Amino acid sequence: MNEVSQGWRRTKETKESPWDRWTVLWGAFFYVVLGYAIFSAVFYGSPSTTRVALGLVLTTALGFWYAYWLLARINPPSDVVYSLGAAGLWMALIAVDPDFIILGLGIFAPLCLQDVRWAGVGAVIAGGWIWQRWAEQGSVPWPAILGASLFLAFGALAVAYVATIVRQSQERQRLIDRLHAAQSELAEAERQAGSLEERQRLARDIHDTLTQGFTSIVMLLQAAEESLGRRHPAGRHVAGALQSARDNLAESRRLVWAMQPEALVDTPLPVALERCARQLSEEMGIRADTVVTGTIRSLDGEQETALLRAAQESLANVRKHARATRVTVTLSYIDDVTVLDIQDDGVGFRPPTESEAEPEGGVGLRAMRERVEESGGTVSVESAPGEGTTVVAYLPPNRGRPSEATRVGDTLRE
Repeated sequence: MNEVSQGWRRTKETKESPWDRWTVLWGAFFYVVLGYAIFSAVFYGSPSTTRVALGLVLTTALGFWYAYWLLARINPPSDVVYSLGAAGLWMALIAVDPDFIILGLGIFAPLCLQDVRWAGVGAVIAGGWIWQRWAEQGSVPWPAILGASLFLAFGALAVAYVATIVRQSQERQRLIDRLHAAQSELAEAERQAGSLEERQRLARDIHDTLTQGFTSIVMLLQAAEESLGRRHPAGRHVAGALQSARDNLAESRRLVWAMQPEALVDTPLPVALERCARQLSEEMGIRADTVVTGTIRSLDGEQETALLRAAQESLANVRKHARATRVTVTLSYIDDVTVLDIQDDGVGFRPPTESEAEPEGGVGLRAMRERVEESGGTVSVESAPGEGTTVVAYLPPNRGRPSEATRVGDTLRE
């Protein structure tokens, strides 16, 4: 993929515009017109030597002006400085000899590439030149008309041809941009896949080590408790150790479940939240309700994961600290935003500020806030001692494609 990206980058950096590829053609056309104008002015123009000399000086200046712009220009053909300078020299040449009006064709023809309305300028120039020749000769100047017609036809065909190339180049550039976008999406998908794979590996490691270890400890302590009996002096300590081992076993299992990518791969977010609440209710023997309001819609996979992790962390805090009798998890789809509320009627606490450490040295609230903020949202915690706790996670409008879970949920609803 890197080689493809570098190839595209080199193509983009070395790409030439259609105008650059036709520089020689436009230059030749201009100097042919300039040569014809000089020839006409010298042999058929004013007999004044001064006017002829002035005309030669001005045409030389115009030739060098065009050459400088042609070879050293930075801006596109509609460059204002070039246009003003060329127009000034051209008007001065017309004042010296009206035959020089034909130079307008060479000056303004390239500008038709940028805006076709410049072709109208060329037609006016050609018409003015034909009128000037007619006024001088007193009859219809058929040679002049033929020459001007050929010039206009050549210019129109050249502009039409190059305009076609321009459209093709623009279409090709749009295709390249779409390929770049697809490449970025693929890279993001690979990054997410790698992250999911890493979480799954950690979950397996935790299950194979900590969870299995706590299971063994629980079994051994249960056997010790049965052997010692309740009246044994060490029985109280064994019971305490057994309860601690059971709590940590349950916590390790919850951690393994939370880290499994399957938590949202085949399960819509509302169902995953309901599962978390039901698990808390079964473990703690308290009432845990899940409420979904608004029309369920597709969310970015990262956003759904952030909301699920926020719910899991909040419910874990309820389990550890709140001593609550009721918990309500509310997922609200409001217009184009999504809001998750986790409210309990527990003992509450004083929420720490951003500069303060969390109670008991924890990092759960900070991790929750950072995860939601990475998804473009915000987290607020409302609590006070004796008044319960409410955690609110707010996510802005969906930033990307829906998660696989949401698409599965939509399919099931259909």
